[in-house]
Amino acid sequence: MELTLKSLHDDRDAFLAAGYHLPEFDYDTVHKNTVEHPHWIHFGAGNIFRAFQANVAQNLLNSGVLDTGLIAAEGYDYEIIEKSYRPHDNLSILATLKADNTVEKTIVGSIMESLILDSKNEAEYARLREIFKNPSLQMASFTITEKGYATANAKGEFFPAVAADFEKGPEAPESYLGKVVSLLYTRYTHGALPIAMVSMDNCSHNGDKLYAAVNAFAKAWTDNGLVEAGFLGYVNDQTKVTFPWSMIDKITPRPDAKVEAMLAEDHIGGLDAVVTSKNTYIAPFVNAEECEYLVIEDAFPNGKPALNKGGIIFTDRATVDKVEKMKVCTCLNPLHTALAIYGCLLGYTLISEEMKNPLLKNMVEVIGYKEGLPVVVNPGILDPKKFIDEVVNVRIPNPFLPDSPQRIATDTSQKLSIRFGETIKAYEASPDLHTEDLKLIPLVYAGWLRYLMGIDDEGREFTPSSDPLLEEARQYVADYELSFSPKDLSKLDALLANEKIFGVNLHAIGMDTLVKQYFAELSSGVGAVATALKKYVPEKVTL
Repeated sequence: MELTLKSLHDDRDAFLAAGYHLPEFDYDTVHKNTVEHPHWIHFGAGNIFRAFQANVAQNLLNSGVLDTGLIAAEGYDYEIIEKSYRPHDNLSILATLKADNTVEKTIVGSIMESLILDSKNEAEYARLREIFKNPSLQMASFTITEKGYATANAKGEFFPAVAADFEKGPEAPESYLGKVVSLLYTRYTHGALPIAMVSMDNCSHNGDKLYAAVNAFAKAWTDNGLVEAGFLGYVNDQTKVTFPWSMIDKITPRPDAKVEAMLAEDHIGGLDAVVTSKNTYIAPFVNAEECEYLVIEDAFPNGKPALNKGGIIFTDRATVDKVEKMKVCTCLNPLHTALAIYGCLLGYTLISEEMKNPLLKNMVEVIGYKEGLPVVVNPGILDPKKFIDEVVNVRIPNPFLPDSPQRIATDTSQKLSIRFGETIKAYEASPDLHTEDLKLIPLVYAGWLRYLMGIDDEGREFTPSSDPLLEEARQYVADYELSFSPKDLSKLDALLANEKIFGVNLHAIGMDTLVKQYFAELSSGVGAVATALKKYVPEKVTL
């Protein structure tokens, strides 16, 4: 068997016998409909797209809700299309890794066309322009990572490709977003047709980030006389172009060797993973958790696919914001960060293994249920407690998900303020709650200080994960050693007063004293981290 349309037809019974769920729609009809009347194009042909959006589309095609499929476009690493999509007729295998130790195998065939977003490739770019000229197109969606929307560096200097595109105009742009905006300009010049530009990246207020980039190009091109004068107005006319907010949540780690070995046992050839010249790790299969959430602001000026019938939620912008805050500030991200910090200190390499440690499990339960839930932002459409239940009992303990504390510990200095600081602010603002009752959030802060030392609980050195403030922050703990001797903890004061890192000035609210006490205990010698957890984390959490 092979992962191709021909093999899917010729060897259908063999695929079914091997336990695969297969496309059940008329492929030729859907392909014809998609080419002639496209509704949805997606930029960013990576793993989460194949595991989530493409699978939702397939389910809706199978049930007859949709009659057109997806068009995938890749504008950063063209080899994803050349080496993973096209050799397999745009098919992929989704291995859904369930917490009950079972794997659900699905061949996803909802992607009808894959294209390279390269303005220098005349054939590919002409086809993309043709798609954007089509009145039927309702949505262009994106999973290009938060960095993909940036037009300038930290100093506010435009990236060279962006600056060059600003000067050259929409004919042959080089930058990713320049190419996208060029396609949008094509849509404007062919009737100012309406469309929703939907970021589905996992970042706050993602629609605003996409809008800011698109508007920057439209303004520069207008100011430089490179486009028709009405283009900037088109981009800013919400009856024509919208930039909805969304919240997405699904863990899709890089293709795992164990999953590849399992699929090999089914005798499907050609599933080897490939590392591209841009160091993208790709494979014809995706492994992902079973849980998934996608909430989208209902702002579609040209209509929208009925994705709500596939589990995706359409709602208003304020509710999307609440869902995001519920997840990021209380129900998932703080728990992940706590496990990342202490997992690195205790020598774990898998998040799921940490959940077998009762102290670590109880720690995140206290942070979520006891300290976070009293001030959670309740979006109304999802139940925060049930969300945490699923995170703690299904998602994080999933033994099949090869997610590591080292990966999640990346950029921790950028995460602490939103993941814990918002809860502290809510306690400070509440007439009924007391900040001094927070005991384990300060323990996470202290754990991060201990993590900055780069020495685990066994006294072994480790390399902290990448972080833009890593070297600066490490200077505050540089003089400390694992020792029972008294420490001059005043060296931490300036760091603990940094609102940008912790979300609040810990000295101003009096939390710095507890954080420093915890840090002194955590750094008092080999084994001190485990000892402190035993001391401060309850043996039993009553929910």
